[in-house]
Amino acid sequence: MKTRLPYFAAICFLAVFTFGFIKDEDPLKNLLGKLTLFTDRYPQEKIHLHFDKPYYCIGDTIWFKAYLANAEKNQLSALSKILYVELINERDSIKKSLLLPVASGLSWGDIPLTDSLDEGNYRIRAYTNWMRNFGEEFFFDKTIKIGNSFSNNILTNVTYHFSKVGNTEKVRAEINYTDLTGNPLAGKEVNYEVLLQFRNIAKGKGVTNKQGKIVIDFTNTQPFLLKSGKLNTSLKLSDKQSVSKSFAIKSTSDNVDIQFFPEGGQLVNNIPSKVGFKAVGADGLGVDISGEIIDANNTKITDFNSEHAGMGSFRLTPADGATYSASIKLPDGSEKKIALPKAAKEGYVLSVSTQDPDNLYIKVTTSPSLLNKGEIAVVGQSNGIVQYASRSKLEKTVVAATLPKKRFNTGILQLTLFSPSFQPVAERLVFIQNNDELKLKAVSDKESYTQKEKVKMVVQAEGPDGKPVRGTFSIAVTDNTKVPVDEDSENTIFSDLLLTSDLKGYIEKPNYYFTATTAEKEKHLDNLMLTQGWRRFSWKNIMQESFPPLSYFPQQSLEISGRVTTARDKPVVGGKVKVLSTSGDRIALDTITDAEGRFSFPNLMFTDNTKFVIEARSAQNKKNVYIDINQIPAPLVTRNKNTPDIEINVNQSILPYLKNNKAYYDNLRQKVFSGKSIVLQEVKVIDKKPKVPHSSNLNGAGNADQIVTADNLKNCISLVNCLEGRLLGVYFRNGIPYSTRGFRPMRVMLDGVFTSPDYLSILHPNDVESIEVLRNANFLATYGLQGGNGIIIVNTKHGERNMNPNSYARGVASISPQGYFISKEFYSPVYSDPKADNKKPDLRSTIFWTPNIITDESGKATVEFYTSSASGRFRTVIEGLNVDGKLGRQVHYFEVK
Repeated sequence: MKTRLPYFAAICFLAVFTFGFIKDEDPLKNLLGKLTLFTDRYPQEKIHLHFDKPYYCIGDTIWFKAYLANAEKNQLSALSKILYVELINERDSIKKSLLLPVASGLSWGDIPLTDSLDEGNYRIRAYTNWMRNFGEEFFFDKTIKIGNSFSNNILTNVTYHFSKVGNTEKVRAEINYTDLTGNPLAGKEVNYEVLLQFRNIAKGKGVTNKQGKIVIDFTNTQPFLLKSGKLNTSLKLSDKQSVSKSFAIKSTSDNVDIQFFPEGGQLVNNIPSKVGFKAVGADGLGVDISGEIIDANNTKITDFNSEHAGMGSFRLTPADGATYSASIKLPDGSEKKIALPKAAKEGYVLSVSTQDPDNLYIKVTTSPSLLNKGEIAVVGQSNGIVQYASRSKLEKTVVAATLPKKRFNTGILQLTLFSPSFQPVAERLVFIQNNDELKLKAVSDKESYTQKEKVKMVVQAEGPDGKPVRGTFSIAVTDNTKVPVDEDSENTIFSDLLLTSDLKGYIEKPNYYFTATTAEKEKHLDNLMLTQGWRRFSWKNIMQESFPPLSYFPQQSLEISGRVTTARDKPVVGGKVKVLSTSGDRIALDTITDAEGRFSFPNLMFTDNTKFVIEARSAQNKKNVYIDINQIPAPLVTRNKNTPDIEINVNQSILPYLKNNKAYYDNLRQKVFSGKSIVLQEVKVIDKKPKVPHSSNLNGAGNADQIVTADNLKNCISLVNCLEGRLLGVYFRNGIPYSTRGFRPMRVMLDGVFTSPDYLSILHPNDVESIEVLRNANFLATYGLQGGNGIIIVNTKHGERNMNPNSYARGVASISPQGYFISKEFYSPVYSDPKADNKKPDLRSTIFWTPNIITDESGKATVEFYTSSASGRFRTVIEGLNVDGKLGRQVHYFEVK
């Protein structure tokens, strides 16, 4: 400490001095100005989703609250007003997409898990349109397990064993099949296929032995191309019943990848350095290793051991001309030798120590040959916001400083060392933990309750100074017996907003670093900073002001916009545009095109499944124009960065929860099928499509006197010519349809909107999905007076969401944009109500969920709910933040007897 104080005083004085009298051409001032420009132009957003449970079953509902924060201080963001949340299956297919309105950085929603879904590993992805400019690394992305107890009575457990011959990787899969009580399913025929990167590499059949086990062997001859996949099996229970089970193949080997990371970026001869290392198995999870660092003469220099998740560190002072390697012992007893990065002859080493709970120690060590050549600079920033900058003349080989941690925000601090030529030469990430989070407390009116008893709970929120604060919070109460939780594996408001959103790649059990923190865990967190650092930007690009182009902009509301052109693609200026909703929310608006033929209907409010028809005319009211609708394509679903979190045995891993869900649904079936109810045989409907897709028929799809499908219109040049003589009771005159009953023009409805009858002569047959003819009174009565002379309903192929909505007829276009999702309210029974069925078993696992709790000026809020029919320990999780971006999380337990 005594040796550091003079350097620290010199640096602090120099920092104050230089910032007070920096010249305009000063490179540090210029750099910081460009960084500020980048940060102002490209503000970053982060997302945290608080879920009611860590895993689910088919038939459940996923309840969640979204916190959208700015990256600078974790304050609620006002940048984006729309949030996208997606449920993605193992085949990277989006099974559910929600568009949620965001108010003051907050939103919430729910995702019902219907029985059309399979059990397996799913992803929840959340993002804003603005975040798409910077890549999927900034998206919220979580892997969740979804089991199946609704129609599943088979449990499976698979284990993989690996071997290697040359470059060929051999895999042995051992699968055990049992019923829910653990009895083996012996003597059952199993058909299987092995898919790697969606390529079928093996298939066959076998029979389970007395233990219900079958062994499947397969070979990966192309391990550099085929790395992971699926093992699909079909177990034959009887002649009429089979059960399909799929298992993830996370890898086809047990190889361990080991990398070494010198602190600051490089080893330099004769300068002591810390070296971090990370050992990762082929499945992406950390592997415990040990070993020795040896020189070229096999002389031991030091030894090392991994401390957590395959990570650790050791110290090394490279000698001139020496080379070093690591002799590593792997968990299976084998050994591996890996060369360490070669040390530079001269350079800089940036070292940081975080062990002191109050102070940060920074040290720059320089090779003697680089002394007296100018000034070095150290810049510390978080998410582009500069929190520290200093300069020092290189007159000694060691320059050190002691900085109070309180001057920095809690989270990841990026320290960069710049050489006298102002090039970044070393970099180090450190995690600052100031213990400045909100202090949350849940106080229930009793320590224990009886079944179906009312719980009154007071939430108290205090700031770091102990004073009450107003904040927004979400609360989930679950039955801990039914839903056991590994807190280290949870995603929390701390792990999401302070860690995973600022580090690229996979982080194993991120909440480990935030639960019951100790000096040992802080050391493990520093090892993570050593081995997994990355940057949101490149200093080179900042210096050159080479900023990324913006393709997406913050969405403030829903909007329909586009462009109206002539047949020669010239803009229609002053054209008249109308938009009319044909289903869902009723909207009817009009506008005028600008000098480029563009139009816009901003600030719209409509829910999902709302369809629109847009009609355009020229300024002279001519309809010979074309409409091009603007659409934002959804981002591609790329490889899951959290693949190591994929659970091979989904149902087995959540067995207590699975059994509870089965009891829950069995109880429902007993209620439904009690008394004189007749239980029907199960009928499976496999991919049955409606007779008339995209129908706008108010009577229901296909409820018409006559239907003409797209198959009947093949090879047609003119729609009217194809329909003449084909439609019963309809004839055409000058392209307009007439009914033979009234000899008056029939009405024409295009994707739910009445339009001019002569549009049939404009439409191209290839754009038509189906035509429904309504002539009889029983169908026309639905339309009242508008259907007096009969109606021809035209359903186009462009009615499906995400299809190209380009105008299929002059002056008319149809679009079905994604609208706002309306969240349901969580059902919480009130057993004090006389009408409540208190005898009915309440087997819910989530007994209470509320996404919108706001504490008052005294820092308090009160919630009330009832316990279920279960006894045991119940877990309450409270998460949220205040207006200053201070985060809070509290886990509270109570007993039910």
